[in-house]
Amino acid sequence: MMKRFHISRYAMAAMVSLSLTAGPAVAQDSPDPIRMVLNDWTGQLISTQLMGEALKRKGLNVEYVQADAMAQFVGLKSGDLDVQMEVWATTQKDLKDEAVASGQVEDLGDSGMKAKEEWWYPLYMKEKCPGLPNWEALKEPSCVEAFSTPETAPKGRYLGAPVTWGGFDEERVESLGLDFEVIHAGTDAALFAELESAYQRKAPIILWVYSPHWVPAVYEGEYIEFPPYTEDCYKEERYDCAKPSGPIWKVAWSGVAKKWPTAHDAIKKFHIDSDEMNGLIKRVDVDKEPLDKVVSDWLSANEARWQQWFQ
Repeated sequence: MMKRFHISRYAMAAMVSLSLTAGPAVAQDSPDPIRMVLNDWTGQLISTQLMGEALKRKGLNVEYVQADAMAQFVGLKSGDLDVQMEVWATTQKDLKDEAVASGQVEDLGDSGMKAKEEWWYPLYMKEKCPGLPNWEALKEPSCVEAFSTPETAPKGRYLGAPVTWGGFDEERVESLGLDFEVIHAGTDAALFAELESAYQRKAPIILWVYSPHWVPAVYEGEYIEFPPYTEDCYKEERYDCAKPSGPIWKVAWSGVAKKWPTAHDAIKKFHIDSDEMNGLIKRVDVDKEPLDKVVSDWLSANEARWQQWFQ
């Protein structure tokens, strides 16, 4: 499921420079741009730009580079990418562990946010599938029918995340014998636009919802309770269990500490909790404020806090 690219093609096709700010670099740091990875969900964009814009305000050179959430580890190991502010225990732990074990990527610690990704449904769906949130309710013909759409009938429909996020949902459906078809949203925005539309109409929907995110705070709903996660469930590639949960880490190419010591130390100190991030994501995705304004407002309101990252 995970897309992999040869690095030369990856560097040419998967990376798009979004922002480059020149300026006087801190004396001990390289004047070269620190290439900070942007992925395709709002929270990650906010985390990255909170840190990136703080670095710019301290005189460092920052370049934002778009990259695939799974294939990015190739670039981080080679040094074609420098910093990733969000690596989720839910879907990226194995890739992160392998990259760190190679000696080419450094774990810069917990961001303060906790990751959860799982199947989620609006509470109104319990009326049609009363056995929820127990996953075994999804095996009942009446529940399959309740979650079916013209697109998937007679099967139920599960709206998954963009394919590039991984997640093993097709494998889980097969392993657990669920009569559901997995349909992947094209983008993060499309995933939650469909939820908003369904929720307003009380239409059937079950989908991938993650946290930190605004959805659990805005809509009434529940996560499906699958069999508990175990390492063997994933190592043996059964995927007949809940998705893993845990920290959201920061990682960097192993050369960052020597090339940009000021940035390296500041990124290690970056810390924001899930509740605070949920509020920032809501401002962008629900209140439709420009992301750069949300970032600028936070930096202005929390200057004493982020200045501590550089001490």
